[in-house]
Amino acid sequence: MTDGQRAGTLLDDYDALLVDLDGVVYRGSGAIPHAVESLAAAAGAGAVLAFVTNNAARPPAAVAQHLRELGLACEDHDVVTSAQAGAREVAARVAPGSRVLAVGGPGVALALEARGLVPVTSASDDPAAVMMGFGPDVSWRALAEAAYAVGSGAVFVATNTDTSIPTARGIAPGNGTLVGAVQAATGREPVVAGKPYAPLMRESVERVGAQRPLVVGDRLDTDVEAGHVSGIPSLLVMTGVTGIEALLAAPAHRRPTYVAADLRGLLLPAAAARVEPTAAEHPDLDGLAGLRAACRAAWSAADRGAPTPPRDLPVLEAAVARALA
Repeated sequence: MTDGQRAGTLLDDYDALLVDLDGVVYRGSGAIPHAVESLAAAAGAGAVLAFVTNNAARPPAAVAQHLRELGLACEDHDVVTSAQAGAREVAARVAPGSRVLAVGGPGVALALEARGLVPVTSASDDPAAVMMGFGPDVSWRALAEAAYAVGSGAVFVATNTDTSIPTARGIAPGNGTLVGAVQAATGREPVVAGKPYAPLMRESVERVGAQRPLVVGDRLDTDVEAGHVSGIPSLLVMTGVTGIEALLAAPAHRRPTYVAADLRGLLLPAAAARVEPTAAEHPDLDGLAGLRAACRAAWSAADRGAPTPPRDLPVLEAAVARALA
């Protein structure tokens, strides 16, 4: 993509993209259509890419390798996980070299080790803290050990509390369901490192030295809300878990700055992708102007306490389907 092609796109306004992975770049092991090409174009235009994921199961090196296999130029340090942000939160609360009960995939233990902490798997090891991250093989026994340690007073850190995760077969339970089991058993709330909370955003911004970052994601309750919490604009893509009804009903702290069908939205003019109207309106470049207008109407009515305006969901759904083609 040349500078001439870049002129007038959303990329003009931002120097770094904090890009979510599940439901944005890939679903399961396969790339989402147009994701790789769009991110390559953004990088070619000078945008710094940070791949920011709440999924703590895999270490950054494994995630980066997956992205390279999909065709993206990605170094290990370009990946920022909630396990890394969680380990940073743990390290700030316990003595150096402390034992920490690690629950989740291998990315959890590796992140703790990188902070000079010692991962253990049993409450009998008298851990100073518990860190819980997603892992597809987490068992009842592991949850029980976490509950024993948390119940005994260990610092309790969750990498994230996503209740669901998109997979190639559909939507599956996320780390929030595992953390919720320990919360229910102990009555204690964890410190949460991942989106929508600030620690993962701070880690990501510092990692890439961003001055004008843009959060790019598929979830209102993590990606978009993280942008609001951290004062960073956000682009929502419709390739993951967020549906049209949820978007129209979004409360103020979960409303994206921009909406696009997929990552090709990065190459739209900012004013064309923006949900709120601007002084210079653009033509309907991607077929989603009706969805953005419906969002404006629904959000404005909600803020005034007025009845929800009528909307033709089949028409909006058809527009999104066409835009994703």
